Amino acid sequence: MTVPARPIDTSSASAPDFDVDVVVVGAGFAGLAMLRELRDERGMSVRVLEAGDDVGGVWYWNRYPGARCDVDSTDYCYSFSSELDEEWDWSERYATQPEILRYVHHVADKFDLRRDISLGSRVTEAVWDEGTGHWDVRCGNGVTARGRYLVMATGCLSATKRPEIDGLESFRGQVLHTADWPAGPVDLQEKRVGIIGTGSSGIQVIPTIAPLVEHLYVFQRTPTFSVPAQHQVLTDSDRAAIRAQLPERREMLRNSPTGLSVPVTRQSALDVDDAERQAHYEEYWESAGFGFLLAYADLLTNREANDTAADFIRSKIAERVEDPEVRELLTPRSYPYGAKRPCVDTGFYETFNRPNVTLVDISASPLAKVTETSLHTMTAEYELDVLIFATGFDAMTGALLRPEIRGRDGRTLRDHWSAGPLTYLGLMTSGFPNMFIVAGPGSPSLLGNVMVSIEQHVAFVADLLVRSMAEGVPTIEADADAEVEWVQRVNDTAANTLYMEAASYYLGAEIPGKPRVFMPYAGGLRRYRRECDEVAKDGYRGLHRRP
Repeated sequence: MTVPARPIDTSSASAPDFDVDVVVVGAGFAGLAMLRELRDERGMSVRVLEAGDDVGGVWYWNRYPGARCDVDSTDYCYSFSSELDEEWDWSERYATQPEILRYVHHVADKFDLRRDISLGSRVTEAVWDEGTGHWDVRCGNGVTARGRYLVMATGCLSATKRPEIDGLESFRGQVLHTADWPAGPVDLQEKRVGIIGTGSSGIQVIPTIAPLVEHLYVFQRTPTFSVPAQHQVLTDSDRAAIRAQLPERREMLRNSPTGLSVPVTRQSALDVDDAERQAHYEEYWESAGFGFLLAYADLLTNREANDTAADFIRSKIAERVEDPEVRELLTPRSYPYGAKRPCVDTGFYETFNRPNVTLVDISASPLAKVTETSLHTMTAEYELDVLIFATGFDAMTGALLRPEIRGRDGRTLRDHWSAGPLTYLGLMTSGFPNMFIVAGPGSPSLLGNVMVSIEQHVAFVADLLVRSMAEGVPTIEADADAEVEWVQRVNDTAANTLYMEAASYYLGAEIPGKPRVFMPYAGGLRRYRRECDEVAKDGYRGLHRRP
């Protein structure tokens, strides 16, 4: 039964618009799951503050052509309701952005979540009030909320990143960003289009728009490893088979290291001969999509083993790209496969065989300036009608550090994290009582299926809040020593992998001046879940809980 929000004293000019048990920031998958769990299952009052004009989080903003998930639809959805499973059918193996957004809307409507969400409310400030033991939260549109607990469900990939290029404001054409794409139609027909970036978003949008435009100039700094997505439309028999095995599949996801339904091969890539390994890679190439990285157990821990997978992918790029110069530019050689988040594609490499597509290497000739009609590198000029940034995000910490978050003694989160994010279990940070982060730095987050991480975090936080309130110790704070020990464990775990050998957003390398520390927990979802379970069984070791 839902506990109503505490009544507000409207006679006080300082009374918040919403006075609740929990303030949640963000109405994407994480925020909606937290709202439903705390309100409907735990009887707490909740107010969700969302910057966008509708729910959906990353799937509300990323509307670019070709946008779709790189995890199987069946695995990238909620598991808390068998009724929801029964009434929703995915149309494709990897759902497109519009279908995922329809799913989010369906969930929001089915569980009547919208009534507790304030849209168009971007949080600008959150302040811990030591005297009352509450968080006071303000939004740019004037909305205010107060809650005993604050949950940051802002997402790992929600703070967009734009390169700073001299003269950009003078460009007379249209400027777009894949992560902030207009809701209405965008006409690219017969236009001269430049796109900067060949990461995940670029790899999806480039083959989608290439047939439409007059000419497409792709500006690439670092080539990316990508494997075929192997999209397929799901038939009725496919969906029936999925539904029949759904409980077992969900249990497998929760107890896997990645949260993916792709089988994990336990042997080393070096334990088999060349012919057997080649056949195994071919099998995964034709079926696994994102899970190709799981073809052998040591692809992320052994460079020699990784080289076998990287060489295989390079050979496939060579088969797909006709021009030898372009082929070489598209072939990654400077970092191990998987050390940056792997990409999946549909016809990405073949797109560069089109006569209306030009690849520009901006590592050799960097971007110099933008004029009214063109983009200049250090050595050439490209006349454009449209400029698209597929430059990604200030990952993992960007959305958490943009608001002014002040904890105990007025200390800001920016100050506390000035040398890199400090968390305990990726869930809490010392000096910020009763503040929780869903899928934050220090948790597996982007190193697996984030939906599995979200549901695990939601359950952990909900259990902790209910138990602490029942025990009369509702103020919860991470111990500073436990935080230091956890950050060290995150670092030590990453040091045993190949992740450290690439300049990736895992390391903060996407933003100039950002601290270079490895942010996610690389020990896998299964081991992380065990860590959290042991903390809870041990009376929430590492957390100070007090009246």
